[in-house]
Amino acid sequence: MNMEEGLLHREDLLQQGRGCHIRRGLIQCKIWSVSKVVLVSSSLSDRDQSLFLSTDEGATFQKQLVPFSVETLIFHPKEEDKVLAYSKESTLYVSSDLGKKWTLLRERVTKDHVFWAVSGVDTDPDLVHMETQDLGGGFRYVTCQIHNCSDKTLTALFPGRIDHSSLTVQDDYIFFKATATNRTKYYVSYRRNEFVLMKLPKYALPQDLQIISTDESQVFVAVQEWHQTDTYNLYQSDTRGVHYSLVLEDVRSSRQAEDSVLIDILEVRGVKGVFLANQKTNGKVVTLITYNKGRDWDRLRPPSTDMNGKPTNCEPPDCHLHLHLRWADNPYVSGTVHTKDTAPGLIMGAGNLGSQLVEYKEEMYITSDCGHTWRQVFEEEHHVLYLDHGGVIAAIKDTSIPLKILKFSVDEGLTWSTHNFTSTSVFVDGLLSEPGDETLVMTVFGHISFRSDWELVKVDFRPSFPRQCSEDDYGSWHLSDLKGDRCIMGQQRSFRKRKPTSWCVKGKSFTSALEARVCRCRESDFLCDYGFERSPSSGSDANKCFANFWFNPLSPPDDCVLGQTYTSSLGYRKVVSNVCEGGVDPRQSPAPLQCPLTPPRGLRVSIRGDAVAVRPGEDVLFVVRQEQGDVLTTKYQVDLGDGFKAVYVNLTSTEEPIRHRYESPGVYRVSVRAENVAGHDEAVLFVQVNSPLQALHLEVLPVVGLNQEVNLTAVLLPLNPNLTVFYWWIGHSLQPLLSLENSVTTRFADTGDVRVTVQAACGNSVLQDSKVVRVLDQFQVVPLRFSTDLDVHNPNTPEWREDVGLVVTRLLSKETSVPEELLVTVVKPGLPTVADLNVLLPPPGPARKRNLTSDKRLMAIQQVLKAQKISFLLRGGVRILVAMRDTDTDSQRLGGGGGYWAVAVLVVIGLFAVGVFILYKFKRKRPGRTVYAQMHNEKEQEMTSPVSHSQGVQSVIQGEELIDDDLDSQTLGNHSGVVLSINSREMHSYLVS
Repeated sequence: MNMEEGLLHREDLLQQGRGCHIRRGLIQCKIWSVSKVVLVSSSLSDRDQSLFLSTDEGATFQKQLVPFSVETLIFHPKEEDKVLAYSKESTLYVSSDLGKKWTLLRERVTKDHVFWAVSGVDTDPDLVHMETQDLGGGFRYVTCQIHNCSDKTLTALFPGRIDHSSLTVQDDYIFFKATATNRTKYYVSYRRNEFVLMKLPKYALPQDLQIISTDESQVFVAVQEWHQTDTYNLYQSDTRGVHYSLVLEDVRSSRQAEDSVLIDILEVRGVKGVFLANQKTNGKVVTLITYNKGRDWDRLRPPSTDMNGKPTNCEPPDCHLHLHLRWADNPYVSGTVHTKDTAPGLIMGAGNLGSQLVEYKEEMYITSDCGHTWRQVFEEEHHVLYLDHGGVIAAIKDTSIPLKILKFSVDEGLTWSTHNFTSTSVFVDGLLSEPGDETLVMTVFGHISFRSDWELVKVDFRPSFPRQCSEDDYGSWHLSDLKGDRCIMGQQRSFRKRKPTSWCVKGKSFTSALEARVCRCRESDFLCDYGFERSPSSGSDANKCFANFWFNPLSPPDDCVLGQTYTSSLGYRKVVSNVCEGGVDPRQSPAPLQCPLTPPRGLRVSIRGDAVAVRPGEDVLFVVRQEQGDVLTTKYQVDLGDGFKAVYVNLTSTEEPIRHRYESPGVYRVSVRAENVAGHDEAVLFVQVNSPLQALHLEVLPVVGLNQEVNLTAVLLPLNPNLTVFYWWIGHSLQPLLSLENSVTTRFADTGDVRVTVQAACGNSVLQDSKVVRVLDQFQVVPLRFSTDLDVHNPNTPEWREDVGLVVTRLLSKETSVPEELLVTVVKPGLPTVADLNVLLPPPGPARKRNLTSDKRLMAIQQVLKAQKISFLLRGGVRILVAMRDTDTDSQRLGGGGGYWAVAVLVVIGLFAVGVFILYKFKRKRPGRTVYAQMHNEKEQEMTSPVSHSQGVQSVIQGEELIDDDLDSQTLGNHSGVVLSINSREMHSYLVS
């Protein structure tokens, strides 16, 4: 045996596989052939990442800088110079010259969800399937050609959004899931046909679905149903991957890092139809094996003696062999069970004997007849590598201590030899083999210490085998299940096996298959059809199929067409890829039956994407589906609710959507009536057509009395009667009040500042506004009125009323020396323009300078109002006088009244209904006595006042701003031609929209 040692930096590592992956500081790369090698550098000393390319078996390397950070390389399955590179920035690049030049293919691509075209299925070998994120944040399934990939050439084969990290392209199938309105649907496409829903049992209600296998035109999926936590149920499909039936319940699962799921099921490579699974029932985990794709399962037979020849005393049914079916965390070592396509029947795994699987027991067992008989080979878990089609099995102990010994067997594990593969013990990180199943060269890589470079030790077994094997060096073995039945999947199969005494190389031309003979069909070659289940009884009904409640199957079948005949189903179908012929066929019926005319049932109408709230002018795709009944003789009357009516035929069979646009907001009743001679069915859908909400303003009295009834009003633009839901939060409560009206009434039981927040939700549009209400047990109210000229310029918007209130408050404070923080002027909605002046009590504390008593404050306010000292200017020189308003009650009443607000709100809503709404966006802060505002847009729009305006008023709107020199004031704001002047040096500008 020849041994060669070599040294390679820890940053670079050569590994056979489909691509390069950087995981846990390691890199695995692609060896396309013996001549072409690609290495990826992850050296921290290099500013830019590099590729090292070799075309001469690694004798020389060419360094090629990469202008991005490589995370994964994905090589083309047929053309070795084409490669995709996924960067750490979620960007996908492509190279057609083995990494010398790179072209940006797509941004915002989901990691591990990029796939090359599948040979024999995709017509274009340069096609790339990928999951990408759109500008709205959703994810979509798209395809493009590597030499012409742009937004214009990008193809979306599914119109809606899909769930993140759900796209899988595997063999003949494409899978993804899409969640809408809290309901997840799973889709499949077979051989690139249209996407259809995967039909699981009616009440499975999956939490999660994992693809297990897509071999031989059949899909195995593991489904975690609504009641399961750490187990999955195993289902198998028809050829198209649409209909699924249960084959095994409660397969153990475990959560790994990054929320990935590992399911304890393993497809045995080399012999089709054989699977291993760990089933968890009543807290115990046991290992099962099937030879016919899940129709029948059995426990593994235990060996009678251990590796030392001592009796195991393990007898069924109380004791069996159980295996760990987990994947290895380290990508450079195999999992706990090892199988290979070119070594049929050879299975080696870690496990234990007993009544159940024990986690800490990892003895090694091997079988060379596909699980029929087992032998123990080691007492501890080992890393395993098959060479020369399984002719040599190399094994190294899985341990954290350094090693220098490996074990190997040339007789399928019957005997084992040891070899010192290095003179210095190393910590073994993994095992590698050269490309090709016939190779007899392996590499052990590891490190002497945690600070050292990687040590690569090449072990060449070729000198130990002096010649090629001839036909005389082989025997044969016949595949059988645990009952000894050799007719498996409809045929008897025998395989070549090298004799233990023959030390020869099987070589590249070796084929394991020796003979296959088709068997006559038996009941064991058939499964219960979709919608049926096997009887659990052991009497005369054993192995019979009965209608399954979970599917509600139909008779006649769903696709039965009037005028045609069908064979009455007894609930059976042949196992996919079973090749038996003749013999017993439980599917046959004595006579064909005529397909009857059946009425439509299960009619449904939906919007593609499952949204029921859309915007005016938006394309809406209505999809009509029918679960049961004849479709060819059925007519479908469609009424979309806005005057569009039509009659369709073949509407549900083609599943072509009805495209429509609603121009006006509202609620539309969409109805579809399906009718034939046998009967009818109807489906109804209500569609909300909403314009996006533009503005929301919360109207509330800033000062209210204790336990006083207060009206909270949400002023909304645009108005959407009966379509908007309002959420009200009062104080610190996390539970909102809900209303369909834009106002609610409440009371405040405690004094202090209370924050009131309202949210308006219409379709997928949500706005929010918030105000602070001061609740007092005592304050005084002085009713105010204005000159009638103010009514002409009143736009009746909340912001305008707040600005007028601030002006009046400041003027009164200046003239009366009453502190501004004790005055709150509230201008009421509607016409005529009136206001209430709230006079607050000062907070407790030391007496302030010039602080007036309550009576003196009121007297001073009344005096300046009667003396007509409070006034402000409008644009154009119109002066507005503020005076006291006559009321039926005493003007100095205690508490506060808010009953008139409800009437005023109706006036506001009436003005909104005629389409006139003037919105002012502003920010305001009040340090001391100064008021600031911020302009949000430099362009001032022309507008029309909601009240009647004369040409003179229009000239006022367009006129120049006036400054009242007597008041030493400047222009405060511009609202519908209104200019307010106050005692301030700050300029206030507002946007009219």
